[in-house]
Amino acid sequence: MEIVDFRPELAGAFKALNEAWITTLFALEPKDEVVLGDPEGQVVARGGRVLFALEDGEAVGCCALMALSDGGFELAKMAVSDAYKGRGLGRALMSAAVERARAAGAPRLYLETNSGLAPALALYRSFGFREIQPETPSPYARADVIMELRL
Repeated sequence: MEIVDFRPELAGAFKALNEAWITTLFALEPKDEVVLGDPEGQVVARGGRVLFALEDGEAVGCCALMALSDGGFELAKMAVSDAYKGRGLGRALMSAAVERARAAGAPRLYLETNSGLAPALALYRSFGFREIQPETPSPYARADVIMELRL
């Protein structure tokens, strides 16, 4: 398994991996559709990163680091294919995301998640994320937990 940065040919995998988990547990929301439909324009071109976990050349996991106005990043759109869950891909993606954010001099990582996603919450907490009160409400109806990791 290897972690790679965004390449245009992986845009479809970014969308498919995220749509799979979101539509299974929740509903796609307008902001999802915008970001998933154009990761290069909505994330990369705005100073962010999209990372992929590849297994034998196939994208089996991903996450985005969306640039924030304070120089930090929002960790978003983290997904691992059901067939590859439990193999440490989420941990590898998170480690790479934290490493890239630190290398960029980011003061923090921010994320919005759902209280029903116990494995994701455990992963975030294991990296030191703490729950915070957001300054503004989330645009996502499903986001009921807001977390931050100070770098």
